[in-house]
Order: sequence, then structure tokens, then C-alpha cells
Amino acid sequence: MTTITVEVPDELAAQIDLSTLPAMLREMVARKSARHRPAEESSPRPLPIYREITEFLSNNPTAAQIIAFRISPAAQDRLEDLLSANREESLSPEQRAELDTYLQLSEWISILKARARSGTLLLG
Repeated sequence: MTTITVEVPDELAAQIDLSTLPAMLREMVARKSARHRPAEESSPRPLPIYREITEFLSNNPTAAQIIAFRISPAAQDRLEDLLSANREESLSPEQRAELDTYLQLSEWISILKARARSGTLLLG
């Protein structure tokens, strides 16, 4: 581990929680490097969870299959890792975006399941 000494004004130092400083620095460095990447490198790659859900839906599942749908154990493990890092307030900006994607997809799947249960889901 490298030690860095930084001088900051007293009023700013009073506002900094030293326990979160490493995470803050990681986030700032990640943002700065993301801004300086070429466009093709900074384009986000689709997450595996998108492919997983797309493959499931492209097989024209029945209402019962939609209700029973669960993400893969690998996707569940990744989600749990992200949620754990979120509780510890140590998510990078990329991890925050990934967690947001999981949460949005979870809401979307919940709506599909509710419609499948109520019989208002149009299939086929």
C-alpha cells in the first residue's frame, strides 16, 4: 500500500470521513479515467444478465415459466456481491451502474410475473 500525504484546508478536512476516503479516491480516479477513454472503450458492454433474460424470453415462455423464472446462480452471486459492497459503501461507479441495472431488471421481471399471475400478460 502506498502512503500519500495531502494538505487540505482545515474546513475541508473537517468534512472528510477518513474511513471513506479510499473509496472516494477510487471513485474519482474511475470517473477521471472513464472520461479519457476512447469512445469504443467507454461504451458499456451488455451485462450477462441481459443475455440471460433475453434468451429466456426469446424461447416464448408460458405464464407458468415466467412465474417460476429465477436468475442463474452466477447472476444471483454477482447481485449479492454488489449488494454487499453497497452496504459497505464501497461500490465503484461502474458497480453502482451494474447494481442499478440488476434492480431495474428485477422490477421489470416482477411486473411480468404479476401480469402472468393475473392472466393479463399477452403471450405469443
